Amino acid sequence: MTTTLGTLVFCAPCGNLLDPSISSSKLTCEMCESVTTDTGTKTVTTTSDPRAFPSSLRLKKSAVQALAAEDLQTEAEIQQPCPECGNEKMWFYTLQIRSADEGATVFYRCEACGHRFNTNN
Repeated sequence: MTTTLGTLVFCAPCGNLLDPSISSSKLTCEMCESVTTDTGTKTVTTTSDPRAFPSSLRLKKSAVQALAAEDLQTEAEIQQPCPECGNEKMWFYTLQIRSADEGATVFYRCEACGHRFNTNN
């Protein structure tokens, strides 16, 4: 990886950040009126080898995982009677479809009759 960036120029006596956008051979500090000839036209280029910084996340990136459709369960079971058929078991999932400072919307599904409804928390 190669990174190139310009350098920042600071006033030596007071540490104020100087503005190198003014095309001049000298920069004057607005705080202490000190003058510097370092105009910040230097460029620093660094190069690093990806192996220099080992990462467990990078190692996991190469592992391929295959998931079947049944592994992606998005609903949970709840013991709540269906308002249509009275079945005691329903499935539900939540989504945040309104603004973040409001509650999530809960979607219910009856496995017996297929009835669906939602509530806002």
